Amino acid sequence: MDKQTLVNALNEDLANELQAVIMYTVYSAKVSGPWRPQLVQFMQTEITDELMHAQFLADKIVALGGEPTTEPVAVPKADTAREMLQAIAEAEKKAVAGYTKRAQMAEEFGDKALVVQLEDMVRDEQGHLEETLKLLKNWD
Repeated sequence: MDKQTLVNALNEDLANELQAVIMYTVYSAKVSGPWRPQLVQFMQTEITDELMHAQFLADKIVALGGEPTTEPVAVPKADTAREMLQAIAEAEKKAVAGYTKRAQMAEEFGDKALVVQLEDMVRDEQGHLEETLKLLKNWD
């Protein structure tokens, strides 16, 4: 595993985290319906976690000699609360898979601290995914 390959992969993760920050911010503003207060609270709480992940990734990319991306992955268009939660669930699944792979890459690269941090991020994203799936369960 060479440094540039790892930096490129971490930049993909950063673009996804930037998407998550934007997604949760915009969706929390747009969400409507009977569960709006609960969904706004859920979404806005996630912004802080995703922003911390983005900051960690940007810092690590720079520490590795790379240039952090400023381009987020596009946020899926969603008009209903259900569409928003489905888009969130897909993004969280992608994050879990990405960080799991990235932890393996960091292990191969020999950066144990990065492995530990990425595994913590897997735990965070898995928790976000599980909570989102609970919100979607039995949705009419």
